[in-house]
Amino acid sequence: MADPSLDIPSEMLAVQVVKYNEPLAIHKIPTPTVSKLGPHDLLLRTAVASLCHTDLMVHAGIFPTPLPLTMSHEGTGVVSARGDAVKDFQIGDRVLSGLPFHQCGKCEQCNPTDGQDWNQYCQAAEGATGIKSDGAFAEYHVVDARASCKIPDNVSFVTAAPLACAGVTVYRAILVSGVKEGGWLALVGAGGGLGHFGIQFAKAKGINVIAIEAREEGLEVAKKAGAEHLLDAREGKDKIVEKVQALTNGKGVEATVNVSDHSSTAALSAAITRMHGTVVQAAQPQEVSVPFVDIVLRDITIKGTMLGGRDVTQEMLDVVSKHGVTAETQVFYGLEEVPKMIELSESGRLKGKAVCVVDKKVAGMA
Repeated sequence: MADPSLDIPSEMLAVQVVKYNEPLAIHKIPTPTVSKLGPHDLLLRTAVASLCHTDLMVHAGIFPTPLPLTMSHEGTGVVSARGDAVKDFQIGDRVLSGLPFHQCGKCEQCNPTDGQDWNQYCQAAEGATGIKSDGAFAEYHVVDARASCKIPDNVSFVTAAPLACAGVTVYRAILVSGVKEGGWLALVGAGGGLGHFGIQFAKAKGINVIAIEAREEGLEVAKKAGAEHLLDAREGKDKIVEKVQALTNGKGVEATVNVSDHSSTAALSAAITRMHGTVVQAAQPQEVSVPFVDIVLRDITIKGTMLGGRDVTQEMLDVVSKHGVTAETQVFYGLEEVPKMIELSESGRLKGKAVCVVDKKVAGMA
């Protein structure tokens, strides 16, 4: 159903991958048809969408992505239409787009035991917003209401958009780490799009954070995010291990969250973690390499993590709202600017997240 007062155009502007590793197409395509929405679907008029490292992987053909595909899995918007089975969203609601799309509802991931946060791991889902199904770099986009959340009134669309993937990924990583209030957690890649959220989330939970970065831009962002213990990875692994142990009575941190895909960071993460501790790997390099000494002789557990289910996402949004968590962004206006966002991200000069305001009016910035 749609609000008859809303004039939904038949065509919309979108940014699409049409060939892997080739220039993006910024062109008009048909707007998703309201009559063809699934029972649990939401049609969102896009407000803000941001760029994630995974978008670069989609563009490079690393995922089995059907083409053409509209990019961006970090979207926000307001509800323009909804499927007949949607009960908890109304026309005009402010929404953080869910990434999982049409999960099967039958597998162990969709029906986990003991309250596990596994819904996002469904292998039989029909799509994944901006990865296997069309995403948010468009004037309108379709999401699954069962994976999406309402944005708190005091959280802007610009802050919310990067939370759809970067934010919830690092939030879940902190939960998976098992570090409690008063404990010690390290963040490797702390000045990036995920890391600067991680600093703020960990501090909101009363966790002592050691932030580790190797880029000048990243060190600046991490400091701005509130890192009290900030280390420059360019000093080398041995020096970083020494400094981390000095801060933690010679033990090392209880857990490390690695959000950097540099080839050296998994080994660094293990080295600074105390015996029997945990490395939570959220970054996505082609291979993760760690010396056997850390895994076998020091009993370091390496635990993967991906996204977070709807309940964890809503919990994260509540933390953002309560603690004033903010996104470090470089803002671009209009879908035509997306190639510049990608260029900046690939250059290594990006500070925080590259965010596209798709519609100033919808985003409340007109």
